[in-house]
Amino acid sequence: MQEREINYKNWTFKSAQTGERVNLREWSRGKKLVLVVYFAPWCRNWKLEAPVVARLYEKYADAGFDVVAVSDYGTKAEIKAYFDQHPARYPVVVESDSDAEREKTDHYGYRRLTGDTRKWGSPYNVFLEPAKLSAKGDVLAAKVWIANGELIEHDAEQFIRERLGLAADSRIED
Repeated sequence: MQEREINYKNWTFKSAQTGERVNLREWSRGKKLVLVVYFAPWCRNWKLEAPVVARLYEKYADAGFDVVAVSDYGTKAEIKAYFDQHPARYPVVVESDSDAEREKTDHYGYRRLTGDTRKWGSPYNVFLEPAKLSAKGDVLAAKVWIANGELIEHDAEQFIRERLGLAADSRIED
């Protein structure tokens, strides 16, 4: 994880599960650490990372860690097909539902700002500490923690434990 200055913006996207609008600032209140993971439901790299995200969520949800997955470039049918086979216990929202919108997404802009030159850039991971988020305005945080590409499970777990104030000696069992 690298701390980067990107002026990460608040957003409101529709839930893929319910169709309701989810506002990041409101949703993150009361949590200690939030992972915003941008993904494309058809992406091979996302399919490799998704089980890691699920294990981290399951292990640390009770300690104040939460996840919101932001779908980009996938149709509603692709999102539904993926999550029908791999149910998520965390919210899934939609930023864009077409690959034609790639360069119009905030996700794309953040990737460019942080040196991610991949054509599609899925997954892309942003860690936020809700207690440090601005209470109002478009920008939630001037600085955030970024992981371009798939999370390395051991490193992500160490980072999460540090941010949650947990002892460093426990690991996810294989």
